[in-house]
Amino acid sequence: MVSGCVTARRVLWVLVFLGFAVNYMIRININIAIVAMVRAPKGKDGAAPLVGQCQRAENAAVAVNNSAAKSFPNKTEVHHAGPPARPGCFRTADALAATTTALWDLTTTGPAPAGEQDEGFDWDERQQGLVLGAFFWLHWVMQVPGGILARRYGTKLVFGLANLIPVLLTLAVPAVAYWDYRALLAVRFLQGLVAGFAWPSMHYMTAQWIPPNERSKFVTAYLGSSVGAALTFPLCGQLIHTWGWESVFYVCGALGVAWYVLWLALVFDSPAKHPRISPEELTYITESLGKSVSQKKIATPWRAILTSRAVWMNIVAQWGGVFGLFTLMTQAPTYFRYIHGWNIRMTGLLSGLPHLMRMLFAWVFSELGDYLLRKGLLSRTNVRKLATFFCDVVQGLLILFLTFSGCNAIAAIVFLTAATAAHGSVSTGPLASIVDISPNFCSIILGISGMISVLPGFISPIIVSQLTFQNQTVEQWQKVFGMTAAQLIVCGVLYCLFAQSELQPWNSPGTSAASGTDDKNGSRNGVSRASLPAIVISGSAHELQPLNGKGEMTRL
Repeated sequence: MVSGCVTARRVLWVLVFLGFAVNYMIRININIAIVAMVRAPKGKDGAAPLVGQCQRAENAAVAVNNSAAKSFPNKTEVHHAGPPARPGCFRTADALAATTTALWDLTTTGPAPAGEQDEGFDWDERQQGLVLGAFFWLHWVMQVPGGILARRYGTKLVFGLANLIPVLLTLAVPAVAYWDYRALLAVRFLQGLVAGFAWPSMHYMTAQWIPPNERSKFVTAYLGSSVGAALTFPLCGQLIHTWGWESVFYVCGALGVAWYVLWLALVFDSPAKHPRISPEELTYITESLGKSVSQKKIATPWRAILTSRAVWMNIVAQWGGVFGLFTLMTQAPTYFRYIHGWNIRMTGLLSGLPHLMRMLFAWVFSELGDYLLRKGLLSRTNVRKLATFFCDVVQGLLILFLTFSGCNAIAAIVFLTAATAAHGSVSTGPLASIVDISPNFCSIILGISGMISVLPGFISPIIVSQLTFQNQTVEQWQKVFGMTAAQLIVCGVLYCLFAQSELQPWNSPGTSAASGTDDKNGSRNGVSRASLPAIVISGSAHELQPLNGKGEMTRL
């Protein structure tokens, strides 16, 4: 393995990581900004703003307790709404009241700041659902073209523009929002349309640059999206509090432009095109990839791809995981604000925390996955199944627990954070599996997967808006989370039962490649032993390992 602190692959990882952070920053900044952009929703009778059902219930409980306390002179009357008390319990200690009040002030809105409830756009839950979902209306259409264009023009151009154009459009969001609600929908629609090229295009670059046993770790760069979300929510919360919601889009736009300048200067489509890569690193990458990645243009085996069980199991896993992730990511600010009644800064912080944990879990699980592969402790398929069990089934179970957390704010934070974190293993599961089964066509396969699995991006906001329209209650949110958990668990179980992650024969049309087994001519993964006297084929991975002059296998 190539040593050195600043290899070309490490630089690529950093820029890809930041690129996906920008990609998600642009798509989700409005999720928290919209909380400040609109007036608080009204009840079915058009009465007072509905902010913090749990807080309102707690305030009512405190009023009852205070009334009862007057009948007991030795009991301390509670004047401030603190965390919900258990039914029938009195706060009898001044110290307890003082301690809990300090924390509660950080999270709850208390009396609304002047104008917060009454100023803003008069958009109801259904209109807000359209704003949140417009990004995804045709985002899915560009998934397959993104993979095709990356194969033709290179990931550097396609991924770069797929981020830059939405970044420039985000600078226009405040102006169009004030101009016309429908104009904002159009801008969000265009952002999603162009950003759809990004994800599938990156898989093509991954296949060109990253050796097979490093893919789990490298694909964690895709979860720069999680760090983008983790930073965007609290950053936007602070920006809104300090300068107003408009500043969110100006700051995000500036950060996106800065990333694009670095991307142009430091990233190249393949190791062979990199002017500063070391000869040792170039040799290592080339020999590790062997012939699993074709250096010439080959026809896309559309029929084989569309009828492949391996492809469809990855799509199933992605559908469940994305539905869960997008529901939590898109709706968390609204849930914390209107159910738990937390102010905009705390809403931002607690909406972002789960995504930071998702990135950390992704890194830990990728290290575990690559270790299991290097040591031959699990097959490639079983490593991917283990990761998918966590990112789908475990995430589903945790969301199920969130469903019944009710007004328990601590439980809500813990389960939402853990559920989002569990999805981090997707980088070792379905995302890595797509490159495993076909390095040559992984960008197209990810495009097909994205085209289908991204649909929850606009389906989920529509469902949530219908369930919570003028009805922001714990019971309605239980329906939202329960439906999400069911999809995750079913999709994860299907993947664990039927998936496979070995190199598929159609990866190299016209050859006798087999799915991780030797064919009758002694070839493995489409490479004939007779035609390659200078290499030996690894039994636990798809890479080709060179022999030294003595016929002994060398360590990469």
